[in-house]
Amino acid sequence: MDKVFQYIDEHAEQYLDWLVEACNQPSVSAQNLGMTEMKELVKRFLSKVGVESEEIETEKYPIIYGELDNQKERTLTFYNHYDVQPDDPIEEWLSDPFKADIRDGKVFARGVADNKGNLIARICAVHAYQQVYGELPINVKFIFEGEEEVGSPHLALFADKFPEKLKTDAIIWEGGTRGVEDKRLNVGLGVKGICYLELVCRGARTDLHSSEAAIIENPAWRLIWALNTLKDKEENILIDGFYDDIKPLSEKESEFIRSMHVDEERMKELYGIKAFLKNVTGDELKEVLTAEPTCTICGISSGYTGEGSKTVLPSVAKVKLDFRLVPNQTPERIAKLLREHLDKHGFEDIEIIQSHGIHPFNTDPEDMFVNVVLDSVAEVYDEKPVVLRNLAGSSPMYKMLKNTDIPAVQIGVANQQSNYHAPNENIFIDDYIQGIKVTSSVIKNFR
Repeated sequence: MDKVFQYIDEHAEQYLDWLVEACNQPSVSAQNLGMTEMKELVKRFLSKVGVESEEIETEKYPIIYGELDNQKERTLTFYNHYDVQPDDPIEEWLSDPFKADIRDGKVFARGVADNKGNLIARICAVHAYQQVYGELPINVKFIFEGEEEVGSPHLALFADKFPEKLKTDAIIWEGGTRGVEDKRLNVGLGVKGICYLELVCRGARTDLHSSEAAIIENPAWRLIWALNTLKDKEENILIDGFYDDIKPLSEKESEFIRSMHVDEERMKELYGIKAFLKNVTGDELKEVLTAEPTCTICGISSGYTGEGSKTVLPSVAKVKLDFRLVPNQTPERIAKLLREHLDKHGFEDIEIIQSHGIHPFNTDPEDMFVNVVLDSVAEVYDEKPVVLRNLAGSSPMYKMLKNTDIPAVQIGVANQQSNYHAPNENIFIDDYIQGIKVTSSVIKNFR
C-alpha cells in the first residue's frame, strides 16, 4: 500500500479541494436547500472514478446509487448521505457554514464531519487506488442517500425494492470519530436505536387567567406528574417490561468496552460539569454510555415563556421524549409499553404522538470483516483503535440491513470535538487524509 499512500499524500491538496467543493454546496434536507445541486455534484464526483450513477427516486430526495463491477469475488459497499443539518444558530458560527474555512489545521463547514468528509474520502480512496493500480481488487458499490438528517424515510423501501443493489459482502457505514488527544480511531460495530415521541396533555379549551387555577386543572402540572412516573432518581426507567428484551453483552463485547479510553476529566471540563450521572466512572461509565438504554426529556413547553410576566393557566402542555435503545429493544414495543404505563398510572388522557423510530443494529464482533477493518486501521494509524460494540447515538442501519446478515462497520474522518449538528462543525485535515488511506487499505485487504 506504500504506493497508494504516497499517491494520496502527493494529491492531498486535490482531495482537500474536492472536500471544500462539496462543503460549499448547501444541502439541508429539512429546508430543501440546495438538494438538487448537491445531488448533481455527488454524481459528478462519482464520475471521477468511472461510476455511471443512477437516481433511485423517492417522494423527496433521491438515493444516488453506483457500482464498479470488476468481476471480482467480493463486493464492498459504502453508505453515506449527502444531506446535512440546518446551520442555525448562525450567529454562533465563526465563519460562513457553507463556505469551507481552513484554519488551525482544520476544515470548518456545515456537514464536513456529518457526512461529507466521509463521503468524499471514500471516493478519493477509490480514485487513488485506481490511479496506482488501474483496477480495484474488489467490486465496489455506493449508496448515498439525501434524507438521513430527516430520518431516512425511504431507506427501507430501497432495500426492499432493490435487493440486487443492496447485495454485498460488507459495508463501510457513514463514519465515526478519532480522539483529539489520544488519537485513537473509533471503530463502530453498531448503533443504538431510538424511539422519539411527544406527549400532549390538554386542559381547558383556551389559556385562562391564572386565578382560575384554584378550580381548573393545570395540564403542565399533570404532565410533570406523568413524567415523574417514568424514571427514579437513580436513573432507573420504571416502565414495566422496559428492560426485558435487552440482549446481554458477550465476553468479546465486554472486552471491547473495557478497551475504550474515556478522558473523563477532559469531558467534564469540555461540558462544564462536575460529575457524571450517579458518579459513574471507569468501566461502568463506558458500559452505561454504550450499552444501556436511556429516557430523555428533549424539550418541554407550556403556557407563556416570553419576556416579562403573564399570569396564565395554560391549556396544553407538551414534552418531546427520546428513548435510546440497545439490541433486542424495538421502538414499536417501547411505545406500546409507554402507553400501557401511562394508562396504568391514570394518565389515559395524555396523548402520545410517535414521531419516528430506529431499531438498534449490531455487527457480530466475530465477523471476518471486523478483522479486515482492524488490520487496515493498524496499517495507517500508530495508535491502537477503540472498538465500540455500538455508538451512543443512532443511525438508519437497521432500515437497510434488517433482513440481511451483511456486516457493517463504521470508521470515519471526524474527531470527538467535531461539533456534529452544532456551530463550527469541523474535522482535522490530517484525519481526512488518514481516512482516505484507511479506506484504501480496506479495499486492498478485503479481496
